[in-house]
Formats: sequence, C-alpha cells, structure tokens
Amino acid sequence: MPPETQTAAPQTFSNRITSIDALRGFVMFMMIFVNDLAGAPEYLVPDWMVHFSDRHKSGSGMTFVDLVFPAFLFIVGMSIPFALGKNMPTWKKILHIVTRTLALLLLGIMMVNGESGGKPLWVYSMFIFSIYAFSNISPPTKVPKFWKHFNFAIRGIGFAGIFWCALTFVRKKSHILTLYPLHINTSWYGILGLIGWAYFAAAILFVIFKTNRTALLASVALMTCFYAAAKKGFFDNFWPARFVDFGGTLGSQEAITVAGLLLATILISPEMSVLKSKIKFTLLFIAGFSFAALLVNGLYGISKNNATPSWCFWADAITAALWLGFYFFCDVKPVKFISKPLALAGQNVLLAYLISEMQESVFNLLHLGDWYDSLAEPNLACAILRSAGCGAVILLITVGLNRIGFRLKI
Repeated sequence: MPPETQTAAPQTFSNRITSIDALRGFVMFMMIFVNDLAGAPEYLVPDWMVHFSDRHKSGSGMTFVDLVFPAFLFIVGMSIPFALGKNMPTWKKILHIVTRTLALLLLGIMMVNGESGGKPLWVYSMFIFSIYAFSNISPPTKVPKFWKHFNFAIRGIGFAGIFWCALTFVRKKSHILTLYPLHINTSWYGILGLIGWAYFAAAILFVIFKTNRTALLASVALMTCFYAAAKKGFFDNFWPARFVDFGGTLGSQEAITVAGLLLATILISPEMSVLKSKIKFTLLFIAGFSFAALLVNGLYGISKNNATPSWCFWADAITAALWLGFYFFCDVKPVKFISKPLALAGQNVLLAYLISEMQESVFNLLHLGDWYDSLAEPNLACAILRSAGCGAVILLITVGLNRIGFRLKI
C-alpha cells in the first residue's frame, strides 16, 4: 500500500491491508510465545508473564498475556470488511459467514476434546486431518486444473479423517460424536470456537449495517449490556443460551470483535480518506474505550476468564493503539524490514496456530517431549528463548508454506 498523503484521494478497496496483516502476525507470535511459556517450570516464570488469574486468588487485573486472545478477536473484526468483499452478493456473504463459522466451531470442538485427554497419536491425526480438510494448495504452476482436483481429494480425506477421529475418541466412556442417539460433546468451544461465534455475529452485523459507525458503536454498547443482563439471569430461560454463552461469548467478547470492525470502517469509508481523519478517529477511539474501562472497573473488575467489560474495553483501547503504530510503519511510512516479515506471517495464521497446538503431540510421538521440556528448565532466559524460538520457527514454516502455495482457507 503506498504511503498516504494529507490530501483526500480516491478510496481504493483491497483484500489485504498490510498493517492488519502485520498486527495479526505479531499477535500470533505472542500467542505461540505465551502458550509455550506456560509449559516452562512455574517457579521460573514471574507473575506478570502468566495469566493474571493463574496466580492471583482474589482481586482483579490483567497482564500482557491476558491481552493476546482479545487482540485476536479485535483483528478478526478488523478483517471482516475485507474478507467479505465489496461486490459480493448478500447470499454469498451469508453462505461464507455460516460456512466459516461452522468450520471454526468444528476445529474448536475437536481441539478441546483432544486437550482433555486425547492420546498423542489421536491428537496428531486430528490435527493432520484438520489441516487437510481446509488446505488450499495452489503452487505457481501452469496446471491449475490438476491442483483443483488435488485439493478436492485432500479435503475429502481430511473431512473423512475428522469424522473418524470424532467417532473413535473415547475418554471416560465419553465420545465427541455418537450417531445414535445423535450427540456432539462440546464441553466448551475452545479458542477457535469462540472466534467462530465472534466472527459470526460481527459479520452478520457488517452485512446489515455495513460502515454505519453509529450502528456499530450501538452494537458494542448493546453487547456489553448482555454481560450485565446475564449476571442477573436474563438469559437463563432463553433456549439458545443452552448452546452459547450470551453474557461472555456473544456479549462482552463479541463486543471486542465488533469494536475492531468499527475501527476498520475508517479504512474503507470515503469520508475518512484523509490521513488526519483516520488518526483523529483512532485517538478518540482509544481515549473513549480507555475512559469506559475506568468507569466500569468498579462494577465487575478486570478479568479475562470472566470476560468483564473493563477487560474488554482495555483490550479494545490497547489493540487499537498497537494497530495505529503498525499503520504508520506499514502503510503510511513503510519500514520494510518491520512490515514485510510480520505481514507475511499474518497471512496464514490458522496454519500456524494448528501447527503450534500439534507440536506437543509430535514431540511425544518422537519421544522428544522430555528434551523439549529441558530446554526451559535452567533459568528464565532459557525459557524465554525457547518460547520465542518456537514462535519464530513456526511462523517461518508457515511463511515458507505460504510462498510455495500451501495455505489454509475456510
């Protein structure tokens, strides 16, 4: 994207915004880093490098670790206007939204069950089949028809494998899927499942309201009210609440995604084509959500696990501030050695996440689990280096796969 000027220019629409890709890549690196660091010896890692709730029995608060998941939700919202396409018919948008949501819920449910007691071979197979099911292989060759058929075959194998994994998983006489009577064991939806619900509601709101910032801001306020309503039992007898948490998942967490969508509208609205307008709006956005976080802090405190409004508002403000910094270094005054690697890393993050979650089962199958654990045992510096190296290697692998035409698409 060329540097912006201070004068208005015709607004262009692109499916890729470098700053959003770069921020996504940065957040994915941090997600891999903190997840890997959680496996280091507890006595080595200070309190500020773990989730606040892990070591604090009372009170409220958060660490940078508690900002990783909401930052990703925020970026999901920022990506929606570009993912759905400017000229896509409404029925295609709805089909795309539903298909993507179901895919994320499927992956989330499979992963949650695997984490609860799946054997290494089962977990490894589940991840491999999941990658197959959503693979999109398109190397730069002159035989696209072959790769089209090849993709169809690989995806078929992947979905058949997922079905087999769902039927064969057994833990304490519990299955993921039983056909008679039909039952799906969800437990909870996992990180990808929560992202799926957030994407679904925010994308539907975008289809309805498009770039109407007043309506989107009102939606953020309404979804935040869901949290308070749920605390008072408002949704207790509401049938859909049996399947999804209206206070957290479709309430305050969903509000984060819609807030990201709200901020992204400044990148596609003609009246915001001047750089000064974008900066002014973003700074007001940051200030407004920061003040809101302070105002509601006394009601429910700050808690990631409880998805309190104050935690959500702080996540909105901090992620927006991060994006503004990336916007300058990636889109306004590009610094190539910063923007390019991160943007490349941010273009295939689902694959990176699946590889990172599959890593433990691979090491266990190869009898390398104890060796990998030992890398973090000498001291905190070793633990940080191991986790940072893990994040860097996984992102490099996904960048390399992306360059040869292997990516995931849902």
